[in-house]
Amino acid sequence: MEKQFTIKNPQGVHARPAGAIMKKAAEFPDSLVSLEFNGGKVSAKSITGVLTLGLKAGDQAGQAIDAVGAVLESVFD
Repeated sequence: MEKQFTIKNPQGVHARPAGAIMKKAAEFPDSLVSLEFNGGKVSAKSITGVLTLGLKAGDQAGQAIDAVGAVLESVFD
């Protein structure tokens, strides 16, 4: 399953939201949850991986399940 989301927070995805994304993805231990951006693909279960994508406001991230997508879009408005 693939789905696209837009980063809305002006600060982008920094440590706190990356941690929230990782925690939500970890709730699905039997699922491969990955984020893909600008040719990079990382596990959403890795805070380091999520941070290395460097997601900023207006960027779009794909290949995430709905639960992780909800965290991505809210990013602690």
